[in-house]
Amino acid sequence: MSKESPCIAVCIIDPRSSLCFGCGRTLPEIARWSRMESAERREVMALLPERMAEAGLVPPGAAPKAG
Repeated sequence: MSKESPCIAVCIIDPRSSLCFGCGRTLPEIARWSRMESAERREVMALLPERMAEAGLVPPGAAPKAG
């Protein structure tokens, strides 16, 4: 993941949550990403970990939390 993008090149949309399995963004966010201001991108990126956790998505390569 770069500083300006959460993309990890796993671009598959979860049909249940409509979030990308790899990064947690929605299709509209992905489509607009290059046109977003840096501040807006950082705001979205700050939401992604919680958004993915709430959707039950674990990025590839990340260990699921025990619990």
